[in-house]
Amino acid sequence: MKNIIAFAGSNSSTSINKQLVTYASHLVEDASVTVLDLNDFEMPIYSADRDINTGFPKEAIDFVAHIKNADGIIISLAEHNGAYSSAFKNVFDWASRVEPKTFFNKPILLMATSPGARGGQSVLQMALDRFPRHDGNIVGQFSLPSFGDNFSEGKITNAELQDQLLIALEEFTKHL
Repeated sequence: MKNIIAFAGSNSSTSINKQLVTYASHLVEDASVTVLDLNDFEMPIYSADRDINTGFPKEAIDFVAHIKNADGIIISLAEHNGAYSSAFKNVFDWASRVEPKTFFNKPILLMATSPGARGGQSVLQMALDRFPRHDGNIVGQFSLPSFGDNFSEGKITNAELQDQLLIALEEFTKHL
């Protein structure tokens, strides 16, 4: 059985990206899924001085261990002002110091959603550019626009978007 980790790039208790990543990850068949919460990896804001003076926080080491031990990763990134959320950026900054090849070439399904019609396209583009530099093997992507119109009662309600997600998940599972 394959081990999948999934997480949202958000620390909001009502994160729409956490709702999406939880839903999507549980559609993967024959896999053990662990949904991580960025709140469990809260650390001081990254700085070179902290890195030198105090070393890596245990939470950063633990986060990297989750990635290393996974067979695949499903991420749904929140978009704040067209970029990563500060919570995700901080975890990523620390994790990339623990292990510069942060993603260990694990297959990644990269997703985003937002209340608006673009569905987090800006943050997806950032990650598509950045993650491969950290050994991120992005094998699929999915954007869910207008979350409130297309997701209800824990699932995608738009049939066309649901089909797009299933295609992305199929591609992801081929690489596990």
